[in-house]
Amino acid sequence: MLKYLARRLAMMVPLLIGITIVTFAVIHLAPGNPVEVATEMNPKASAQARENLKKLYGLDKPLHVQYFNWVKRFAKLDFGDSYSDGRPVLAKIVERLPTTIKINVLELLGAFLVAMPLGIISAVRRNSLFDKATTVTVFLGFSMPSFWLGLLLMIFFGVKLGWLPISGIHNMDVSGMGYFALQWDWFRHVILIVSIGAFGGLAGISRYIRSNMLEVVRQDYIRTARAKGLPEKAVIYKHALRNALMPVITILGLSVPGLIGGSVILEYLFAIPGMGQLFWQSVTARDYPLVMGNLVIGAVLTLVGNMLADLSYAAVDPRVKLS
Repeated sequence: MLKYLARRLAMMVPLLIGITIVTFAVIHLAPGNPVEVATEMNPKASAQARENLKKLYGLDKPLHVQYFNWVKRFAKLDFGDSYSDGRPVLAKIVERLPTTIKINVLELLGAFLVAMPLGIISAVRRNSLFDKATTVTVFLGFSMPSFWLGLLLMIFFGVKLGWLPISGIHNMDVSGMGYFALQWDWFRHVILIVSIGAFGGLAGISRYIRSNMLEVVRQDYIRTARAKGLPEKAVIYKHALRNALMPVITILGLSVPGLIGGSVILEYLFAIPGMGQLFWQSVTARDYPLVMGNLVIGAVLTLVGNMLADLSYAAVDPRVKLS
């Protein structure tokens, strides 16, 4: 196990270097730059002022020199300072992390808690009314644009009924609230975005579980278990479900970056001060250090998620060997 972990961690280093090279090149090749964004709306900005900004940001140097300077800082876990306000990139990311992590964990939990029984029951009761109804429902959720559904829920629950707030994570004045009142206020603010994220996620997860359960229940060992007189619940949940979870583990591994990246569109729509909104703001402002900080963290989490998925394969299926 330790040798496998060491080998995977060693393989992650060149992959991460390659990802940073491609990412750094792409964001600099995109139209516009931080100097243009900062000065295009200022008629008093002279050519000399633009050159001074380029020198301040280090954009006057060749691209490969800029990259190596960034790598030197990154080796010290220093992502540099944001161009927009001069604050350290790492401090801005850490400030937004808790909100995004909590929201995405709730979305994942909600999606899996609903998708698992939906997929299992749909497979066991194939072509039943329940199976057909859930199939139509989950495909509607899968095909429905999240921003469109978010706008509908905002109008219905926030504007028409006035039951829920439609922006932010807290009311304007929370100074007099107790702990439980504060948590309830936070929950009321994020319930819509959590519900939308979970609804979109459970569609794919439940279909994966259903399709794999249908394949597993036709295997010889399942027929043997039934022939031995085992209860149907033991056959389904002990023998079939364990082998049907393999693709779900892959989804879980790939969901790890989402805990940090979050939903850019939904966080921007609901004015949630999370990582998704921060990433959108950094891209529109051409804030290169902040963009790189967000993307590198997402890349690291993707690599870690894949490694955790491989480790989970061995835990779920004894036939899978880490070697």
